[in-house]
Amino acid sequence: MSSLPPSSPLQPARSPTLTEPRWIRAVIIALAILFLTVLIVLPLVLVFSQAFSRGFEAYLRALIDPEAQAAIRLTLLIAAISVSLNLVFGLIAAWAIAKFEFPGKTILISLVDLPFSVSPVISGLVFVLLFGGQGYFGPWLQSHGIQILFAVPGIVLATTFVTFPFVVRALIPLMQEQGTSEEEAAVSLGASGLKTFFRVTLPNIKWGVLYGVLLCNARAMGEFGAVAVVSGHIRGETNTMPLLVEILYNEYQFMAAFAVASLLAMLALITLAAKAILERHLDQGPQRDH
Repeated sequence: MSSLPPSSPLQPARSPTLTEPRWIRAVIIALAILFLTVLIVLPLVLVFSQAFSRGFEAYLRALIDPEAQAAIRLTLLIAAISVSLNLVFGLIAAWAIAKFEFPGKTILISLVDLPFSVSPVISGLVFVLLFGGQGYFGPWLQSHGIQILFAVPGIVLATTFVTFPFVVRALIPLMQEQGTSEEEAAVSLGASGLKTFFRVTLPNIKWGVLYGVLLCNARAMGEFGAVAVVSGHIRGETNTMPLLVEILYNEYQFMAAFAVASLLAMLALITLAAKAILERHLDQGPQRDH
């Protein structure tokens, strides 16, 4: 009597997890939990315990310090500007890549992924070479009284570069999956390009847009390497929250450093919760909104 091949639809393949001994599964799960506990949970617990080590009043005093307040305001400003720019650029780039075929498309995709492979410190140095005093545009900027480096514009440029791929990469697969049939139908009915985008394309990708903006915002607030190169570390002016944490820690103001770091940790936890909610909407697909 012949046996059915493992790939036969009449004989479903057994799940690999069902063939493993129970003790092996227990060991694998225990190792994963131990790894996450040591590298993620324990550091977070230590950050919050050190932040509140001298009590809640000392924690608040560290956060309302003028230097800390300036760093918080600057971080929020930089994140708002860079996320807004990346939202616009990301929508345009994702729409072009997902909806059109054109020469150089592969090169454009590679350029979108470039910030993922380039060290943030190197990206900061690139802006120094472009806008520094001895850089390519430096003399012209100085002669016209325009300051890019060691000021908000330089921090915005560096942060925007580092966070650019997040919105694009969240939208490209979503747009490719949806195809172009709905947009073509709208255009055939007389809708303009902008009206088609706002009435057809954008409603279908709104959860992907929020997902990309969420990741972009979290990365922008936590960026250190590129910002450290272009900021100049001017206290009270160009120090973002990550830079201030380093300065306070190097000055042995440990409690204040951990207090500011706890805000960044809270941002990470909020981002994880929001990410899980948005992923649920993305998994449910666009049919939910119809």
